[in-house]
Amino acid sequence: MTAPVTSTPVQLDPADLHASLSDPAMLSMNFLNEVANRFPDAISFAPGRPAEDGFDLADLHRYLDAYALHLTETKGYDRARVHRELFQYGRTKGIVHELIARQLELDEGITVDPEAILVTVGAQEALWLVLRALRATDRDVLLAVAPTYVGLTGAARLLDWPVRPVREGPDGVDPDDLLARLAAARAEGLRPRALYLVPDFSNPSGRSMTVRGRARLLEIAAEQDLLLLEDNPYGFFQAVEGERPPTLKALDTGQRVVHLGSLSKTCFPGARVGFAVADQRIAGRDGAGGLLADELSKAKSMLTVNTSPVSQALIGGMLLKHGGSLLRANRRQIDTYRRNLHCLLRGLARRLGGLDGVRWNTPGGGFFVGLTVPFPVTDELLDVAANRYGVLFTPMRHFHDDEVAAYQMRLSCSSLTTDQIEAGLDRLTDLITERI
Repeated sequence: MTAPVTSTPVQLDPADLHASLSDPAMLSMNFLNEVANRFPDAISFAPGRPAEDGFDLADLHRYLDAYALHLTETKGYDRARVHRELFQYGRTKGIVHELIARQLELDEGITVDPEAILVTVGAQEALWLVLRALRATDRDVLLAVAPTYVGLTGAARLLDWPVRPVREGPDGVDPDDLLARLAAARAEGLRPRALYLVPDFSNPSGRSMTVRGRARLLEIAAEQDLLLLEDNPYGFFQAVEGERPPTLKALDTGQRVVHLGSLSKTCFPGARVGFAVADQRIAGRDGAGGLLADELSKAKSMLTVNTSPVSQALIGGMLLKHGGSLLRANRRQIDTYRRNLHCLLRGLARRLGGLDGVRWNTPGGGFFVGLTVPFPVTDELLDVAANRYGVLFTPMRHFHDDEVAAYQMRLSCSSLTTDQIEAGLDRLTDLITERI
């Protein structure tokens, strides 16, 4: 019998791994996903998760059946082809692109060729693929409205993209600061490629762009030859009745906007389905050209091969059950998030109004409120809050590293009941008043 070979276990040097893996920003997404599980008894204002009270296992069967019926009755598939559609590897660009195109037209006034839609594994994959495609040389630089979504920061660092912050202004993006950042980058011999932003109820600040600000930003994008990466997970969740502002993509007449869509908040995160509307034309050697979505699908085929057809079928069935409209599908959720945001803002005013050094913004919708306090908000403070006070929040320094962010926390109210919000604010107030 051959004796087993023994050797010293391999120990890898961090210096031999990609530098981004040692970046503190890379810990933020895991932190945001796991912090609530570390403290299950704490009331958590940390995660931007959808409310769970409407989840029903029976819906999964209804949605799957609805989509299978759609394949047979609308598309004329026989039994074997239906099975192949759901059980086999699927089309790289996705199988529910036509239903998503219909939803965008119904709910957002966006008219787009379904072939310009790439269905992805969550919006995060869509974002990564767009960044990968646009990063052509070391001269390319990305801009982002600050504070910004941590998933953008992490994805950019994995791809060696430098990200330069642009200030928020009264209309959303500060146009003067954007122009100054573009000029500075070009003076350094760099090529600004795109600006990433969340125009509606942004994560983490909760702020939104005015219609005037959107129009001005599109003008700047055309003048400066800049693409806009519009991330829109929260746009349906307006806190007051009335007409919603148009998305940048709905206003886009020059294909300056790549629209990133997430179905995690409007359907459910477990499906892990998102999409990119990438209708920009790519010049071809033969003069015919193609779509940016087609180029993104090349990268996707080597990254995730395809998006789960079963997950897509669930999303497709949900759309079909609600006449193709996510606004209809989210009527109950819109009411829930509206009620929760009003409860959070009223509760802050009742407990902390007039307290020296304490202030917060008043978003027009969405999941998040930014709270400023007169002491540093660190991960160490979060541990104290969880262990001693039974409450969780997200330090804003996970989203931005300037001095202001060091004294801010993000409060999310999406996954809580109003009773939990009230109790959580009592605990948070105890922490804040004691620290002051």
